[in-house]
Amino acid sequence: MAASYGAPGVYIEEQPSGSIPIEGVGTAVAAFVGFTERYEAENGDPTDPAGVKPQLVTSWPQFERIYGGFVQGAMLPHAVRGYFENGGGKAYICRIPTTDNGDGGAAPGKPTLTLPTSNNPGTPSLQLSAVRTGANLEVEVVPPAAQPPAEGEGGEGNSGNNGAGEYTLRVYEDGALREELGGIQFSGRSTRAVERTVNDRSKFVRIEMQPLQGASLAERTPAPGRYTLQSPPVSTKSVTPADLVGNESDRTGYQGLAIADSVTMVAIPDLISVASRDDGSVDEEMFLGAQKQLIDFCESSHNKMAILDTPPGLNATRALEWRARLARDSAFGALYYPNVVVNNPLARPGATNGELYLTVPTSGHVAGVWARTDAARGVWKAPANEALRGIVRLETDVTSGEQDLLNPEGVNCIRSFGSYGTKIWGARTLAKTDPSWRYINVRRLFNYVEESIQRGTQWAVFEPNDFDLWQRVKRNITSFLRGLWTQGALVGATAEQAFYVMCDESNNPASSVDEGKLIVEVGLAPVKPAEFVIFRISQWQGGGAASE
Repeated sequence: MAASYGAPGVYIEEQPSGSIPIEGVGTAVAAFVGFTERYEAENGDPTDPAGVKPQLVTSWPQFERIYGGFVQGAMLPHAVRGYFENGGGKAYICRIPTTDNGDGGAAPGKPTLTLPTSNNPGTPSLQLSAVRTGANLEVEVVPPAAQPPAEGEGGEGNSGNNGAGEYTLRVYEDGALREELGGIQFSGRSTRAVERTVNDRSKFVRIEMQPLQGASLAERTPAPGRYTLQSPPVSTKSVTPADLVGNESDRTGYQGLAIADSVTMVAIPDLISVASRDDGSVDEEMFLGAQKQLIDFCESSHNKMAILDTPPGLNATRALEWRARLARDSAFGALYYPNVVVNNPLARPGATNGELYLTVPTSGHVAGVWARTDAARGVWKAPANEALRGIVRLETDVTSGEQDLLNPEGVNCIRSFGSYGTKIWGARTLAKTDPSWRYINVRRLFNYVEESIQRGTQWAVFEPNDFDLWQRVKRNITSFLRGLWTQGALVGATAEQAFYVMCDESNNPASSVDEGKLIVEVGLAPVKPAEFVIFRISQWQGGGAASE
């Protein structure tokens, strides 16, 4: 409605352009469900003291500040580290609370350490625990200076001291010296006196010396050296697959991602932690059931994809059987095999070769590659023939013959090519009956287009449903899709061959308009990966071999 004017003059009126560009949504946001060492809210959310609501992190240092580092029994930190190492930029953490079992009388969930004795490493000396949960502490045991030999005794100075003299305990936090506690004696004093010497003065650690039959206090002097306090293993005994699913109203589990619309990839690296039995075996039915539930969740959301891991220890035949037992025909899931081996950050100094390395699920590393490919090429590029970073090796090497059987069934293999590196060598979804959705990049491209159009056309709701609106909507969508075509996301020598947008009387009859509906039909010709590159080579006599 035009404004009314009284005085003569020049007036300026701003009018909407009638065309609001559609902006592409983000495609490289992952969500990881599992266990962490701890939780310390950066912003102090009083409604979420346990940190169970999905929370965004944008780097590995930020994850460490909020959730701590690596802890025995939790695979999620390894997945997050692998995600950022491989190019990931944003991730939501869906933390599952666990029951703490404590360790050696220390406060549950707090970093602990049992020092060995200097003369007998198998005998425990001091048991230390951090005052604060999640503290990154180291302690250094400094023995007293060597005593000179008594008069009349020959030989060198006695460096062992046999518990005599005053020991010093230095405490480091994040590598910096925080306090130095001297005057600790292990000769002629009780264990309680030793505990009081430290516990009454230290702001960072507490010590305890458990009674040990047949060992004097002097025989339990700690071995000199610098040691790291480690958090006790997470206890998953009371955790069930239902905890991983969570609840939308409580914002727990991956159902809690209802508050994180930007998430496009979901993985449960700690599914193996939940499904593992005490004897080391895996409850395969539980594992499969949880994976099927995750696929169903991604299908219902229609804008997320599940990145699935096979259990550790499977050979190629069993991996093929696993795919058959998974029994899901879905374009919203992708299965990867085998697991990867990484350096064990919790390995003790002097650990055996078997303790130096750790087998972890590959979903975190794969999600990072997806994000890296999106950033470098676009969501329409298949996330394959890309190197995995931050791994030592594969748990199992896959041969070309084995992949001949796995690939058609939708098992994406990760293979080692020697000096060419370790690469993802598959880009298929779990879709079997409809080949249109065979490839991961096709499904993710449609997710991207659908979500972008949905968000970019919100302005049209409650606008007059007439020819003018139809043309404006059509113009906006066409402009958006033309941009994708010029970037190589769609197939076709011309834009008309790559896509079409229909919004006119043919699909918006009067009856539909009367119902308050605006119907727009969009068709895309997505680019598909060259999965099989075939060169047909034959002998040719050449032009100089003409017959006489």
